[in-house]
Amino acid sequence: MNYKTLVILIICIAAVAIAGCTSTQSGNAKSTVSEVSSPPSESVPASYDYGANTAIVGSGQIAMPVPTSGGEPGQETDTKIIKTADIVLEVSNVTSAATTIESIGTGMGGYVSTTNIQTDYNGQPTGTIVLRIPATQFDGALAGVKAIGKVTSLSTQGQDVTEEYVDVQAQITAYQNQIAQYNVIMKNATKVDDVLAIQQQIDEVQTNLDRVTGRMKYLDSQIDYATITVSLQQPEPVGGPQGYDFVSAINEGIAGFFGVIDAIIVFVISVLPLVIIGGLVYAGYRLWKRKQPEQPKTGEPEQKQ
Repeated sequence: MNYKTLVILIICIAAVAIAGCTSTQSGNAKSTVSEVSSPPSESVPASYDYGANTAIVGSGQIAMPVPTSGGEPGQETDTKIIKTADIVLEVSNVTSAATTIESIGTGMGGYVSTTNIQTDYNGQPTGTIVLRIPATQFDGALAGVKAIGKVTSLSTQGQDVTEEYVDVQAQITAYQNQIAQYNVIMKNATKVDDVLAIQQQIDEVQTNLDRVTGRMKYLDSQIDYATITVSLQQPEPVGGPQGYDFVSAINEGIAGFFGVIDAIIVFVISVLPLVIIGGLVYAGYRLWKRKQPEQPKTGEPEQKQ
């Protein structure tokens, strides 16, 4: 073998070796990229972070969803205010005033929650009416109620429940997402124990979802409809609740006189038997005393003849 043939053989071996190394590295790189970019079998919502959050369910290891805040970053919520008012009115006629107040409520798109008309211990009629008015009509309805009579007391309140509203809203979203993810896990469960355990978790989350949903409905009702509580009373007439009546005064005086006579008659009739018994006892004693012989007095000196 001459010198040129040996050089050509060495170059060919080197070329084959370099080609093999390049092919191996390329295959490893493609495999790595394929593993990294391989999509999961089930799509997972972005609001959940599974990481190491796994738990033993039944006989297998299943990832459990961890709910996070359902609100979007930067999302703003309007201020939520619950408006209420308590007003005491002095009116000439409680019944007619209550009817007028009810018409004000219904005329502004609201409704009457409670109506109670009664008579107090002085015989004076009083009333209480509770109106639910759309929050946008609160000021107008309150002005209309105040115009019915004389305002003796008035208080208004505005309770800010924005923080609680946002919190309840976030809880609802989180529970809904959690139930949706449990349903995804349920599809992948193959064992009966796993299915039962997941269903139990779904039931618990659904109970919490129903609770916060009910709270949200209550807040919406209180926010959308303001509450106005109206207390009605009539002015007390001069001379007392019934006014002054001269004839009634005379009648009460005559009734008092006969009342005294009645008391004397009752007293006499009650005491008369005791007086009779006492008189008989005293008469018997005097009679017995007279029948007794007179006893000589001792210690008196004898008279001289």
